[in-house]
Amino acid sequence: VTETPYKVHGAQATGCSPISTAQKAGLDFFKPVKPNTIAKSLAIGTPADGFYALKVMKETGAASDDVTDEEIREGIRLLAECEGIFAETAGGVTVGVARKLIASGKIPANDSAVLCITGNGLKTLDAVAGHVGEPREIKPSLREFEALLADEEAAVTA
Repeated sequence: VTETPYKVHGAQATGCSPISTAQKAGLDFFKPVKPNTIAKSLAIGTPADGFYALKVMKETGAASDDVTDEEIREGIRLLAECEGIFAETAGGVTVGVARKLIASGKIPANDSAVLCITGNGLKTLDAVAGHVGEPREIKPSLREFEALLADEEAAVTA
């Protein structure tokens, strides 16, 4: 990887974005904040590695941004629909910020990008409750799964 130029971009939830706020302001320090976001795994108002994160973004010429709770849910939905991955809220932050950085040209649309999605959406069901379809319970059999899938496909094409 040392021969390949890369950037390490930053992503945070708007309700807890001390690093992103500092990076966008061109600062090399951040101010602690009181977290207020559905992204509980990222709700750290005084991140221990915050100074290192700012340094890495600066050294690699990267950018950062933050997303609202609604944009987090939208990122979760988009990843599930397009890739079949049900991410927890931190993954929604990553996808949402990537969309913003691409839209702003900070990540060129034709570049390759790696998004690290590490958490399973089953850990944060409360964050998407009422914003996605209700879970369906079936018996643990391929026949039941295929029947449910056929019903869902029929509903989409109707």
